[in-house]
Amino acid sequence: MPKVSGIPGPYRCFFYSFDCQEPRHVHARRERMTCKFWLDPIALASNDGFSSHELNDIRRLIELHYNDMVEAWDEHCGP
Repeated sequence: MPKVSGIPGPYRCFFYSFDCQEPRHVHARRERMTCKFWLDPIALASNDGFSSHELNDIRRLIELHYNDMVEAWDEHCGP
């Protein structure tokens, strides 16, 4: 599961190799909580345990590092 490097903070941002057939997206994890955000456009796809406040924080993190996340996805899965 490729990790998006250079993302600061408590969240681990990654994607699964077997998800490459889906539209671009990123998963975020902290402790036992996980969520998935579509990247084009940025939208919550699923959530397991994060509060709405934390989901807003993760969305802002994705917006801030959007180009890095798209680049990591394209390097691994192709454009």
